[in-house]
Amino acid sequence: MFARKIKENVYWMGSVAWDSRLFDSLIPLPDGTSYNAYLIKGSEKTALLDTVDPPKADELMAQLGNIPRIDYVISQHAEQDHSGTIPKVLEKYPDAKVVSTPKAKGMLTDLLKIPEEAFITVKDGETLSLGDKTLRFVHTPWVHWPETMVTYLAEDRILFSCDFFGSHIATTDLFVTDEGRVYEAAKRYFAEIMMPFRNIIKKNLEKLTSYKIELIAPSHGQIYPRPAFILDAYRDWVNSPPKNMVVLPYVSMHESTKLMVDHLVAALVDKGVRVELFNLAVTDIGKLAMALVDAATIVVGTPTILAGPHPYAAYAAFLANALRPKTKFLSIIGSYGWGGKTVETLAGMIPNLKVEVLDPVLCKGVPTEKVFKALDDLAAAIAKKHVENGFT
Repeated sequence: MFARKIKENVYWMGSVAWDSRLFDSLIPLPDGTSYNAYLIKGSEKTALLDTVDPPKADELMAQLGNIPRIDYVISQHAEQDHSGTIPKVLEKYPDAKVVSTPKAKGMLTDLLKIPEEAFITVKDGETLSLGDKTLRFVHTPWVHWPETMVTYLAEDRILFSCDFFGSHIATTDLFVTDEGRVYEAAKRYFAEIMMPFRNIIKKNLEKLTSYKIELIAPSHGQIYPRPAFILDAYRDWVNSPPKNMVVLPYVSMHESTKLMVDHLVAALVDKGVRVELFNLAVTDIGKLAMALVDAATIVVGTPTILAGPHPYAAYAAFLANALRPKTKFLSIIGSYGWGGKTVETLAGMIPNLKVEVLDPVLCKGVPTEKVFKALDDLAAAIAKKHVENGFT
């Protein structure tokens, strides 16, 4: 892909990764992704904002082929998919200075062995003049690492947001054209990497309210020509209470747990509670993470294996604990053959979740009418809790 003009003397650079299907050896990429860098030419100085993942370095360096000078490389985030090509850029432009937060300086030194004399560190709110263009740096810690910042181009009212407001989409569209598609991708992105830090993200959102923003240019995904679209979405995901929804990740080996899951789903729906169901043997963890953004209740369904939960169920509990959703209630259902400590094991895996644990429902062997009645009671208890808390 060639460099693409955004505004006068402001260009997109980077790579569209059409075939990428896994990020950080963990996160599914059903729609690929992009690695966005941005070139800003001032009347006196030129800056490159971020770089690309090292496997995509040749594309960025080709785009820079006709750029005679870069004075500053702005490193907004030390993670290698943004910073990994900085050493190659410095080889081409040895006089360029790396601009970062003080904390990022240490991390970039550790990760990329960039020499200390190459750095300029900037304070929160500090500005850097390129002549007729001015960059203002806003520290945004824990979006999603502790050293992150965003950059505001004052004259053009562009917020270069790095991972903040990103989405994993491979497309030739430079700007968002399909907000429905981008909303889902951005929500998945928020759920997978931002949700654990939503309380800090709330403060970072507040820091941006004083800026007049006409474009938001993230480091993954398309540029937002209507910033309110993604800003309002983030405010909803961060601030809104959970919804009247149960997320039910489950795994079943010999159908006993599946019979219980099916009955509970029917009972919940009958009581007006929405359910998002995930068979952990085949599910996309990104979809599960997205559902957790809104879930008022999580119910984990699992058979007992070697006295404990199925490993897939344990993974779901570990994931929920790591992502720290706004969930208020949790329960466990499942079957066993002779005994075990499934409930105790799963409950011990979620110390980060500030939830009320509702009475679990476990059965020996195939569920009986007594078990189905207990599932009806659990559905009623969940529905009541949602109503009492005003979840809609």
